[in-house]
Amino acid sequence: MTFVATLISSPARPSIEDDVLAEARRILGTRHPTRMLHGEVAAEMLVDCDAERARALEAELRARFSGLPIDVAVLPSEGRRKRLFLADMDSTMIEQECIDELADYVGLKAEVSQITERAMRGELPFEPALRERVALLRDLPLGVVDEIIARRITLMPGGRTLVATMRANGAYACLVSGGFTVFTGPVAAKIGFDEHRSNRLAVAGETLAGRVEEPILGREAKRATLVELRERLGLSPQDTLAVGDGANDLAMLEAAGLGVAFRAKPAVAEAAHVRIQHGDLTALLYLQGYAASEFVGAA
Repeated sequence: MTFVATLISSPARPSIEDDVLAEARRILGTRHPTRMLHGEVAAEMLVDCDAERARALEAELRARFSGLPIDVAVLPSEGRRKRLFLADMDSTMIEQECIDELADYVGLKAEVSQITERAMRGELPFEPALRERVALLRDLPLGVVDEIIARRITLMPGGRTLVATMRANGAYACLVSGGFTVFTGPVAAKIGFDEHRSNRLAVAGETLAGRVEEPILGREAKRATLVELRERLGLSPQDTLAVGDGANDLAMLEAAGLGVAFRAKPAVAEAAHVRIQHGDLTALLYLQGYAASEFVGAA
């Protein structure tokens, strides 16, 4: 079999220098030429081996470059470009956790953030943790949502380019979040997703009622969304790509042809097919074999 070893660094700290490439080639034992995907930001090289050897090589590369801001993946060379993309929102496509920002308006950000962190690490079941946090937001004015979107929510670097490039090459993109439609709607529109799915906050007049409408979109619902869209579009599991950072993303990442843990909690990073800690979201394009010259839109 032929695999592709991809090295990706942060665009802010390009680190794929000649000595790194030489060491990577030595470890891989490859005679195939190196393909530069973007200056000193990303590069790839083919290696002929079986799946077990590919896993061992990835671990060796990761250990060797552990002191550098470099992400490593060794993946099959076939079927690299995906046709269905599912993404988590909070701390993945945006830099914040929306529920924590809402809690800040009632002086409970520290308390709510702690629950959020534990839920994302898998230490608490997602659904009851969400209900508990939302209950603390009762009577919060709905107008706060628009203010948070305008003043506090920032897009994760590379997200617009990732979605625009995949869609320009025929992929379908869905934002699927355990968060709330009042946020996923505007965020999906800003980034350019085809659709979005998330939870609905119950309201009482012009304030939050402190409840989430059932059923709650959590871990299994994210996986079910991937399977539903895959079947609707007539795609194979290999055609799918998913990205997320928390425990409620694990089932979706495992069901995808390529599941990427993006700046994720340790348990999620350990379980995913690929972990990206240093690159921005354009790393997911490099994993699919896109060079920067093929990117669509601004990062």
